[in-house]
Amino acid sequence: MTSSRPHPRQAIYVISVAAELAEMHPQTLRIYERKGLLDPARTTGGNRRYSDEDISMLRRIAELTATGLNLAGVKRVMELEMRVAEMERQLTEVKAAANEAIEEVHRQHRRDLVPLRQSVAVYRRPPRS
Repeated sequence: MTSSRPHPRQAIYVISVAAELAEMHPQTLRIYERKGLLDPARTTGGNRRYSDEDISMLRRIAELTATGLNLAGVKRVMELEMRVAEMERQLTEVKAAANEAIEEVHRQHRRDLVPLRQSVAVYRRPPRS
């Protein structure tokens, strides 16, 4: 019997378990949600469910507040971190596309090159004045 871990985005933890994993009070999680710092999944009955990603986010919030940031500052930092991560992902894609384009140009040049022994070069001495 093999046990597989849930996907990091799969919301499986009830608020009490999530709070314990993040080492916070459940009311703190509710406050963070009201402030827009995280958005846990909801069951059809309206109960909150947290994922491993949410737990990581809660820990990041705790780190930032421990440095003295207020919740508005924490929200801004996290938004900027997400933008940076997205830009890094896009940059990686652009670099890969650029490298592929360069390789294609190199492949084209190799087909267009003629070995020196097969080429004809006419040399004429320029007239003297």
